[in-house]
Amino acid sequence: DIAQLGNTWIAEFDALGALEPLDSWAATSRVVSAAGYFPGIWDTNVMHGTLFGVPWYVDTRVIFYRKDLLTRAGYRSPPTRWDEWRDAMRVIKKQGGADKYAIFLPTNEWAQPIIFGLQAGSPLLRDEARYGAFSDSAFRYAFDFYISMYREGLAPPLGNTDMANVYQEFERGLFAMYITGPWNIGEFQRRLSPAMQGKWGTAALPGPGGAARGVSLAGGSSLVIFKRSEHKAEAWKLIEFLSRPDQQLRFYKLTGDLPARTESWEDRSLATNEFARAFWEQLQRVEATPKIPEWELIATKVLDHAESSIRGNVSPEDALARLDRDVNRVLEKRRWMMARDARRKGVALR
Repeated sequence: DIAQLGNTWIAEFDALGALEPLDSWAATSRVVSAAGYFPGIWDTNVMHGTLFGVPWYVDTRVIFYRKDLLTRAGYRSPPTRWDEWRDAMRVIKKQGGADKYAIFLPTNEWAQPIIFGLQAGSPLLRDEARYGAFSDSAFRYAFDFYISMYREGLAPPLGNTDMANVYQEFERGLFAMYITGPWNIGEFQRRLSPAMQGKWGTAALPGPGGAARGVSLAGGSSLVIFKRSEHKAEAWKLIEFLSRPDQQLRFYKLTGDLPARTESWEDRSLATNEFARAFWEQLQRVEATPKIPEWELIATKVLDHAESSIRGNVSPEDALARLDRDVNRVLEKRRWMMARDARRKGVALR
């Protein structure tokens, strides 16, 4: 009847016709309304103007960083622009030496290049998500920034599986920054030594320029009802219960997953949590990845071609051209279906 569904999967389940539209349920609810949620997170559940999910917990990416190493580099607070950020990383690298790095950007994750692309204003896909837009000037600008961190030796060309223990290496100073999610608040508190507590912090992501910081991914999981459920009223009642701010807060205290309800963040456990503060700030500026069923496959293509350029085998320009070619092949069926639907509408209109 009801399920927890990662919000990047909403589009695929909607394409299958598996989900119950929730607009009519939310319209009469005293608990669930868009006003109680982060706008960018709520938007991930809306497909073609129809609500299919209610945010259950939220996720995004921020920077975890060594306060002491950033201070030694001459920065009392984390940079808010790419140019300042790169300058800070260069100083950290110089001070650390050849065997140390400024930032760890795992080569087997697609999130970082996509985040930078969104920050630069790239749509990622063009023409109603019929073609890739990775070779456009916006994504190319972001990709060049991303690849430059490996080319300059600011980031090690390593994936998560290449590093035996990320937490130990962070404490040893192998790298000073790490873009990751809220689950690592608890991990850093548990896995770093008592001596390291107080020497690390979190910060919202920098942006390409201007006063505002950059956007990040609108992640998390949502609660959905299946269209063929025979107990929709009961399922919705459960969603309302789980969506209450007090239950959202209870779930956070049990699991560490950040609550989707903004009212829950007023509780002292979050309002005074120095590590959660960056996530609160970042969640005001999150964007959804393209809401199409093919996105998960496209994301793996981004990872593959980004890594080929990181390893130095392919130039950034060629990597993005090949990425667009692969993405266009992935979207071939989508283009065919859209053309078919357009022809049908044309016949109906005539």
